[in-house]
Amino acid sequence: MSQLTPPLDPVPLRAQFPALQREVDGRTAVYLDGPGGTQAPQRVIDAMRDYLAYGSSNLGGPFLTSRYADEVTAQARTAVADLLNARRPEEIAFGQNMTSLTFSVSRAIARTWQPGDEIILTRLDHDANIAPWLLAAEERGVTVRWLDFDPVDATLRLDALPDLLTSRTRLLAITYASNAVGSITDVRRAAALAHAAGAWVYVDAVHYTPHDLLDVQAADCDFLVNSAYKYFGPHTGILYGKYALLDELQAYKVRPAPKLPPGKWETGTQSFESLAGVTAAVDYLADLGGAGETRRARLARRARLARAMARIKAYEMALSERFLAGATAVPGLRVYGLTDVERLNERTPTFAVSLAGYTPEEVAARLGAQGIFVWHGHYYAVAVMERLGLLDKGGLVRIGFVHYNTPAEVDRVLDALDALARAAR
Repeated sequence: MSQLTPPLDPVPLRAQFPALQREVDGRTAVYLDGPGGTQAPQRVIDAMRDYLAYGSSNLGGPFLTSRYADEVTAQARTAVADLLNARRPEEIAFGQNMTSLTFSVSRAIARTWQPGDEIILTRLDHDANIAPWLLAAEERGVTVRWLDFDPVDATLRLDALPDLLTSRTRLLAITYASNAVGSITDVRRAAALAHAAGAWVYVDAVHYTPHDLLDVQAADCDFLVNSAYKYFGPHTGILYGKYALLDELQAYKVRPAPKLPPGKWETGTQSFESLAGVTAAVDYLADLGGAGETRRARLARRARLARAMARIKAYEMALSERFLAGATAVPGLRVYGLTDVERLNERTPTFAVSLAGYTPEEVAARLGAQGIFVWHGHYYAVAVMERLGLLDKGGLVRIGFVHYNTPAEVDRVLDALDALARAAR
C-alpha cells in the first residue's frame, strides 16, 4: 500500500450502511456473516431505487426507457471489467447468481467433451463449482479427478496437480479462496499448469472478491465467476470469460438469441435495477482508493480499485491477527485452517471454528441471541466438511470479517465465545 494512501478507518464508512445501524436488545448488531452475503451501502440502495423510479424497460428498444436500460447495462459491464481487469466489457456477462451461471456454462463446455476425457475438481471448493461439473461429467462419460487439500492447514495441494493432469484433461475447476476456511489459492500457478496440459481453467472467485484485488489477465484463467452480493452489491451473478471462448462455445438460449458475447450468455431479461446496483458497488469500492478523475475514467477507476483493495487487505489482516491472538485464550475453541500469523496473506478473514461442549448450531444460536450474526453448518462447502470428517457432525461455525467490521466487534465475538466456553466448563 502506498505511503500516500492512509490506512482504512471503518468508522466513517459504517455510516454509509443502513443495516449496520440495526440493534438487538439495545446493542448494535455485529454482522460476521459476510461470507454468506455482505450488507449494502446507501448508494447501492439508491441506485436500484432510482432505476425503478426512472421507468424500466427491456434492452434494444427505440425509446427512452429502453435506451436507459442499455446504458445501465453497459455501465455495469464496464465497472465489472475494471474490477476484474478484463480486456473488454464484452467479456462480462450477468445472471441470476454464480450457481446458475456455472450450471449454464458447464452445460455448454461439456458439449466439447468426449467419453474418456477428464476434468479436475478440488475438495476445497463450494459445491456450486463441483456439482455442475459432476453432473456434466456423468452425462458425457468423463472421468473426474480430485485435487485434495491439506486437512492440517486447509490449503490446496497444488504440488499434486501435475500428477493429476494428463493429455486427456479438459478442465480444472478451482476456487480462488475457500468460503469455509478462508484459504487462498495460487490461481496463477494452477492456471499455468493446467494450460500446459491443454486444459481450460474455471475459477470460483465469489469468496475472494471482497478481500483482495482480482486480475483475470494476470491469473490467465479462462473463466471466472463471482456474485455482487458478496462485495456490497445486489444479488447478481457475474461471469468473466475470455472473449474467444465465449464466442466459440454454444450457449443455451431461447430463439432468437444474440449471436455474440456477452448477450448470448445472458438468459432471459436481466435485473436492470440490480445492474445499477452493481455499478454503485464497484464505485463504492473504488472510492476507498481515493478520489476519481474526470479524464481517462476507466483507467482511473482500476487504479483506485487497486489502492482500495490494498487498504482493505491490510486492514482485514489486522482483524485476522487480532482474532487469532484472542482465540488462543478461549478454552475449547478450535480454529480450522491457517492460524500462523506470518501467513495471513494466504487467507481471507474467514474462520471456521468449533467450541467444546456445544454443537455448531448451538453456538450460532447463542451468539445470534446476543446480536452477533454467524453461520453454522457446511455453507455448501460439502466437500470441505466431508474431508474434515464433519459433514455428519453439524459442520462448523463460520465467523467472517469484512472491512466494515471493527476491532471492537472482534473483541465482542471473542468475549461471547469465552463466556460460552466457561459456562460449559
